[in-house]
Amino acid sequence: MSLLTSIILFTLLGGVLSVLLASFFLVIPSHWRKVSMPHMVSFATGALLGTAFLALLPHALTEATVDPHKVFMAVLAGLLVFFFMEKLVIWRHCHSSHCDTHTDYEGGHTGTMVLIGDGLHNFVDGVLIAAAFLTDEHLGVITAVAVAAHEIPQEIGDFAVLLHSGFSRSKALLFNVLASLTTVVGGVLAYYALSDVLSILPYVLAVAASSFIYIAVADLIPGLHKETRLSATATQIFLIVAGIVVIYIAHSNLH
Repeated sequence: MSLLTSIILFTLLGGVLSVLLASFFLVIPSHWRKVSMPHMVSFATGALLGTAFLALLPHALTEATVDPHKVFMAVLAGLLVFFFMEKLVIWRHCHSSHCDTHTDYEGGHTGTMVLIGDGLHNFVDGVLIAAAFLTDEHLGVITAVAVAAHEIPQEIGDFAVLLHSGFSRSKALLFNVLASLTTVVGGVLAYYALSDVLSILPYVLAVAASSFIYIAVADLIPGLHKETRLSATATQIFLIVAGIVVIYIAHSNLH
């Protein structure tokens, strides 16, 4: 299998497949959706943090010519940029139909904003997956799995917002799938662009790590803090650790 074929397949995994899996949760009883969603978010949190700290950053630092200070400056710059872009409601949107971001934009405008933001987000995810594959094929697989892990609960939130904005279920699914295809577009464009400038890959991986860290820490974890029961907290910790362990084992076994 060629590298480009792998990028296309795994960007489809991180984008379209995550949407289709998320759409499955729309047809199950609402009670089970509410029960499973926090667990998915907890696991995704661990998977994102594990990928950032156990896979992406170590690979970014493996090149002998790379300055570690510059790599971590890229991480810091990425965190600040993502914060600024989220303030502009361009980079990402929250995972709930009742958050401040969504309540400021009622009706169809909310759904349109979600689709635009999701398309941009997925495009960058494709770039990150391609960058990981250009560094190491196994790292690309791990990155795609981590992207899919955090996209599934996000896409569930997307569906909730689109339905709330007046989209029918079929239109919500169609437009979400179309937005997810930008992952493939980003991956293919990055393949042709990044292959000629391999020297910047460590810094692209550093930005990828900052993206995963920001999503986990700024978006997913605050939602987990809303549940304060001891049993729920124990479950969250278990699933976060499980997400980290799964990434660790997968990354170790693939090398």
